[in-house]
Amino acid sequence: MSQGWSYIWDILVICLFLGLATYIKRSFRFFERFFIPNAIIAGFIGLLLGPQVLGLVNFNSEHLGTIIYHLMSVGFIALALKDRSSNVRNKDIVNTGIIIVNGYVLQGIVGFGLSLLMVYTFLPKLFPVFGMLLPLGYGQGAGQAYSMGKQWETLGFVNGGNIGLSMAAMGLLWACIGGIPLMNYLIRVKKIKPSHSIKDDDNSVNGEIKKEDIGDAESVDGFTIQLFTIGIIYLATYLVLTGLTAVLDNLGTFGNTLSTMLWGFSFIVASLLAILFRFIYDLLRKKKVIVREYTSNFLLERISGGAFDFMITASIAAISMSILQQYLIPTLAIGTIGGIITIIYIVYICRRLYNTDVLENILALYGNLTGIISTGLALVKEIDPKLESSAGRNLVLGSGAGLFVGFPLMLLLNVPVVGFVSGKPVLYLWTMIGLVAYFIMLSIVLHFRRPK
Repeated sequence: MSQGWSYIWDILVICLFLGLATYIKRSFRFFERFFIPNAIIAGFIGLLLGPQVLGLVNFNSEHLGTIIYHLMSVGFIALALKDRSSNVRNKDIVNTGIIIVNGYVLQGIVGFGLSLLMVYTFLPKLFPVFGMLLPLGYGQGAGQAYSMGKQWETLGFVNGGNIGLSMAAMGLLWACIGGIPLMNYLIRVKKIKPSHSIKDDDNSVNGEIKKEDIGDAESVDGFTIQLFTIGIIYLATYLVLTGLTAVLDNLGTFGNTLSTMLWGFSFIVASLLAILFRFIYDLLRKKKVIVREYTSNFLLERISGGAFDFMITASIAAISMSILQQYLIPTLAIGTIGGIITIIYIVYICRRLYNTDVLENILALYGNLTGIISTGLALVKEIDPKLESSAGRNLVLGSGAGLFVGFPLMLLLNVPVVGFVSGKPVLYLWTMIGLVAYFIMLSIVLHFRRPK
C-alpha cells in the first residue's frame, strides 16, 4: 500500500470490527444478558473474518501487535493524568494496590510453577518462562503480554508475542464469561449485596462535560490539549528508555536482558512519568503559577477507554490459530488453573479487606486480574451503572499505587530469563523462592491492614 496506508488500513479494520460488534450486541440479547463487552465481540469477529480463519478481511498481525504495544502506554498515561478527588479513602486505595500486585505474584507462582513442572516432565522443549505469561496476560493485559513475549523472542521464546496474545485472550474470556456467574453466586448464595455508599463526583453529568472541566485555552481545543500532553509524556518515556538502554548495554548479558525487559514494561515508565507530571502540575496549580484547568477527567477517560477497546479488539484478532494449537495444552492448563486460583484469591481477600462496597470491589479486582482495568470497570457497571461505589476509584488509583509496590516483581521476572540465556537453571529455583517470599510478605502486610 502506498502513502503509508498499511497501518491506517489495520486501524480502520479495527474500527469496522468494533462497529459490527456494537450492532450485534444491540441486536441480540444474548450478548447483553451475559454482559460481553463490545471489544471482546469485535476481537472474535476479527479472528473469524481475518486471515486466520475465513480470510475475508486481510490485516497484518504484526502491525496489530505494534498498535497493542503503544495503546497500552497511551491508556495508562491517560489514567495517570486524571485529577484525583481529595475525599477518597487512601487506605482502601493502598490496599487495592497491594491486592493487585499480590495477585500478580500469585499468578506468577502458579504459572511459573506449572511451566517448570511441564518442562521437567512431559514438555521438555517448552520455554521455561512460559508460565510468566499468566500474570502478564491475565494481570496486565494483552499489551503487556504481547510486549514481553515479543521481547523474549530475541532470547529464544519462539512466537512469544502471539502466545502472549493467546493467554491474554483467555484471560478476557475468564473475565467476561466467568464474571457474571461469579456475580450471581456472590449475590444469591453468599448474600453479598451491592451497596452504593459514595455519591458520584465525576466530572461529567449525564455524559456531558462540565464547563469548568474543559481545557480553557482560547484557541486550542480541550481534546487537543489532552492528546499533546499524552504525546509529550510518551516522548519523555522513549527518551528515558533510550538513555537507560545506553547505560545497561555496558553491563553485559544481564544489562541487555534487563534493557529488553524495560522496553517491555514501557507502560510502567510512562505511568510513572505521567504521575510525576500530574504531581508537578497540581503543585503549580496550588501555587497559582497555572491558573487554568487544562486537563479533563472526562476526555482522559474517553481516551483511555478508547485505547483499551482498540487494544482488546486487536489482541484477539491477531491471535495465530496455528501457534495456539501448537501450545494448546500448556495454555489451557495454565490459563484454567490460573483463572480458578484468581477467583478464590480475590473473593477471599476482598471479603476481609473492605468494609463497604465488597461486591463491587470483588468484581473490579477480578476483572482487572483477568483482563484490564476497563474490564473490571465493565463488570462493576453491571450492578453499579453510574459507578457510585468506591470500586472504580480504588481500582484506578490502586493500580497507580501498585506500580511502586510491584517494581520488585519486574526484577523477579528478569531472573529466570537470565537463567535461561546463561544456562543456569538454578535461577529458576531462586525466582520461585523470591515469588513465594514476596507473596508471603505482601499477605502479612494486608493482614495487618485489615479494618477493625
